[in-house]
Amino acid sequence: MAGFVLLLGLLIRDVGRMLLLVMNIQLFKELCEATGAPGFEYGIRDLIIKTVTPLADSVTVDNIGNVIAVIKGKSSDKKIMCAAHMDEIGFIVRHIDDNGFIRILPLGGFDPKTLTAQRVTVHGTKDLPGCMGVKPIHVMAPEERTKMPAVTDFVVDLGMPKEEVEKYVSIGDSITRIGDLVEMGDCLNVKSIDNRGGCFLLIEAIRAIVEAGQKPDYDLYAVFSVQEEVGLRGAQVATIAIQPDFSFALDVTIAFDTPGSGAHDKCTVLGKGTAIKVYDGTLITDSRMVKFQQALCEENSIPYQLELLAAGGTDAGAMQKFSAGGSIAGAVSIPVRNVHQSIEMAHKTDVQASVDLLAACFTSLSRWDWTWERKVRTLAPKAEACEAKPAAKKRCCRKK
Repeated sequence: MAGFVLLLGLLIRDVGRMLLLVMNIQLFKELCEATGAPGFEYGIRDLIIKTVTPLADSVTVDNIGNVIAVIKGKSSDKKIMCAAHMDEIGFIVRHIDDNGFIRILPLGGFDPKTLTAQRVTVHGTKDLPGCMGVKPIHVMAPEERTKMPAVTDFVVDLGMPKEEVEKYVSIGDSITRIGDLVEMGDCLNVKSIDNRGGCFLLIEAIRAIVEAGQKPDYDLYAVFSVQEEVGLRGAQVATIAIQPDFSFALDVTIAFDTPGSGAHDKCTVLGKGTAIKVYDGTLITDSRMVKFQQALCEENSIPYQLELLAAGGTDAGAMQKFSAGGSIAGAVSIPVRNVHQSIEMAHKTDVQASVDLLAACFTSLSRWDWTWERKVRTLAPKAEACEAKPAAKKRCCRKK
């Protein structure tokens, strides 16, 4: 009988996790499809404020445009900062030529060959649909057919003459890509999972804690940062203001698990779980944090994989070094195929595993030994275990 009850409980838990994700695919869709190039995060900012306000003790917007939601913890002795950048790669209007075509500059990094046949939205006094194209292959010289285009070779066509374009569009307006969400098998395919997926993780982890009647171990500063794609700028500003003791970045990482990849090149694999960052171009993750996250995954049966990203970085690189004395920094990443394209793809299992790990991190920091001296670490018993077994109290809520 006891075994049946345990099995039933596990089944209910797993079904609950699946229902949670299904119920929130709509939020995932809204976040990814919202607009907000670096420095122009208006649409996504409004959506995040609307969504996170009911879950937080306070929500503010700083001078650079970061949204900072504070969730009071069990203790205010330390601070947790968790950053998910809300900007997406995009463009800025550089010039409007005599025929109404728009010349652009990039806001973030692009692989130019992925831009051919891309639909976009130009955000002028009203939003206008446009498309990006290049010289047709039919009129290319042989040497042109093998030449790689540059981002600045592309123009945006609004289908209007210059006089009509200038009624709505000005130099300096932003441009974002169009890419609606499509469910493909067990995956979600849409633009800007980088990094609306990270925003989703942060919102849903907070929601999970609040709805379970829990609190983070310490005061949590949930930062939806701006301008990450052009240099981690929002995270730097927020870190200087908050001065966190612990910091987490939420972002995507490369899943190069497609044909032609070598075993050492994959970085991560879709469907194998959340990615615990070990290394990237801006961060050597604190080894204590890596072991802490691994222990939580093992304790909670959360599928995970380790991430070493040869190039690129996240807000963790800023949070680690812009806090006086440094913060103990780590990152939770969603494995994604086709990064920085309008067809980014993530597996639902990996997304849910990332939510579960993040929520566990927020509520378990006091259970870990963060000293430098000890090399072998284990999680202290949970508080409820301490109450059930008083002898275990000696290892609970360790002093940091």
